[in-house]
Amino acid sequence: MLIKNARLVLENGEETLRDILVSKGKIAEISKEISIEDAIKKVFKTDTHLVRMDYLDLEGRYLIPGVVDPHVHMRDPGLTHKESATTGSMACAKGGVTTFLDMPNTIPATITEEILDDKRDIFKNKTYVDYGFHFGAAGDNNSQEIKNVKNTASTKVFLNISTGKMMVENDEILNEIFSSSEIVSVHAEEEMVKKAISLSKKNKNRLYLCHLSLVEEVEELKKAKEEGMKVYGEVTPHHLFLNTNNRDENEQNSKLLIMKPELKRDKDNEKLWDALNNGIIDTVGTDHAPHLLSEKMEKTTFGIPGVEHSLEIMLKGIKEGKISMKRLIEVMSKNPAEIFNIKNKGKIKVGYDADFVEIDMNQERVIKREEVISKCGWSPYEGIKTGGTVLTTIVRGEIVYKNGNFKNKIGREVEFNG
Repeated sequence: MLIKNARLVLENGEETLRDILVSKGKIAEISKEISIEDAIKKVFKTDTHLVRMDYLDLEGRYLIPGVVDPHVHMRDPGLTHKESATTGSMACAKGGVTTFLDMPNTIPATITEEILDDKRDIFKNKTYVDYGFHFGAAGDNNSQEIKNVKNTASTKVFLNISTGKMMVENDEILNEIFSSSEIVSVHAEEEMVKKAISLSKKNKNRLYLCHLSLVEEVEELKKAKEEGMKVYGEVTPHHLFLNTNNRDENEQNSKLLIMKPELKRDKDNEKLWDALNNGIIDTVGTDHAPHLLSEKMEKTTFGIPGVEHSLEIMLKGIKEGKISMKRLIEVMSKNPAEIFNIKNKGKIKVGYDADFVEIDMNQERVIKREEVISKCGWSPYEGIKTGGTVLTTIVRGEIVYKNGNFKNKIGREVEFNG
């Protein structure tokens, strides 16, 4: 594949137009000018009239690294009436997410090697984008399984109640789980954030704080970073853009906009944006947790969808001056890949996987329920105007989504370094 006239954002924030040559799923060359003839000769080692190469001219539109969503619940296995590996990956492709990391609170929960292997079989050849798995901590102590398991993103620990009944409450078991894990991702709210940081400090491992939503939680993260701890913070788009005012607008929102952690005040929105921009919060993860509309309306059900619109909603943040394109790329692509040591993901760099998103910042649109791809059939951002539009999503050099059409179900499990 040859991509022409792509607007890239350099690490110093400068923007430049470049051509990109892709070979065997990797970025082979980034130059000011690459002709189709030279590209074919370099890739195929033959005359140009004998072969055909995929060609994409962006005409100056943005090309950013594929989004890495470190926090999704694809509901597969056990809850596939809400979402599946396939439909969730379609929502990812439409939204510019080229890699996702799936959480363990499915049915059965991913807390043994055997269940993880079964889950791998379920996902194989079913997705449009690449994926990896978090491994779950169990309340009855599966620390030996944690030590033995291979090629996972982290150990996910629930310190508060959430979907799936996986909360770990016993302090002795918690300590064993932390001591058995290189990196722990935690669902920790309010005072539990401080407890998670204390456990990580004691066991000298890395800690990933999921979906921070409160000013006080950000302050705890900041103090831990200042102490030199390897602790990272995540924020969701819904905790950046929505708050209790949105939830209280009408009866429908009061039922739909319910999740864990719940929406907070507008002053928390402001603090989260500040922390995201100044490096205290490191990543944006969606906590994509879909439920059917009927389930949400029938009774209190925690969780909302997110991957389909996360990038386009964050582009709204660029339009509103809340974040730069450079910082968006860091928190949505580069940092998640680096924190979880995902091999060859998160950057537009020679040798890395050719995962790209083509964005048109001049093409805004209003999010509509009838256009939702996710199996749940609705979005918390309905009626909101995006900051731009995802035109094309490319995974390892192959187009998986373009202008509303899906093709090439090529997703595969990622590899984690070290």
